[in-house]
Amino acid sequence: MRASVRTPITLVEPTLEGLTAYANALAAGWSPDSERDASAERLTALLLDPAAFLRDIAGQERTLTLDDGSVVPRLPTRAYWIWDGEFCGTINLRWQPGTEELPSYVSGHVGYTVVPWKRRRGYATRALAMVLPLAREQGMSRVLLTTDPDNLASRRVIEANGGILAGTGPHPWARGKVKLLYWVPTEAAAATLRRGGPFRAAPGRQRGVSGP
Repeated sequence: MRASVRTPITLVEPTLEGLTAYANALAAGWSPDSERDASAERLTALLLDPAAFLRDIAGQERTLTLDDGSVVPRLPTRAYWIWDGEFCGTINLRWQPGTEELPSYVSGHVGYTVVPWKRRRGYATRALAMVLPLAREQGMSRVLLTTDPDNLASRRVIEANGGILAGTGPHPWARGKVKLLYWVPTEAAAATLRRGGPFRAAPGRQRGVSGP
């Protein structure tokens, strides 16, 4: 039987040139917010002011406006697009320097989402593995990820990267709901990436972190 070939992926920094692919994903119904369908809302914001939209999704703004309208400080952030020659989704890392604690309005150190037509290919698992060394560069020996109890796909992604279930916590904004809390050791990435094969750079001019 012929061995399957994994599509190489890379993590690229958001760019103005790449916003067309991002906009196309929004127009096709993908939502960068895993909790609600924000596709139309975000597409409107992108078309209204692409430069401001890029600063926002790249984590360059100093403040963050929550869904309830309140404005809070934005944590240091590294934001990436998951790329295989096409836009596949997003992943970001946020942290507070000198501590693994997070403010109540931040549900975890890492958040990710993959467009529906690119799911079930291991992209999220490999993207998370590529972000873990970046967290380690910030002095973090582990990162917190949260997910809904019934989100089995997300749980598999986290556990494939060595995630250890640490219990449950209140949902940051949905009263009565809970989130599963996972701690993922940042040194776990090497084993995950080895299982995916050697590092290969994805084609294109985008600059970023390459992976299998």
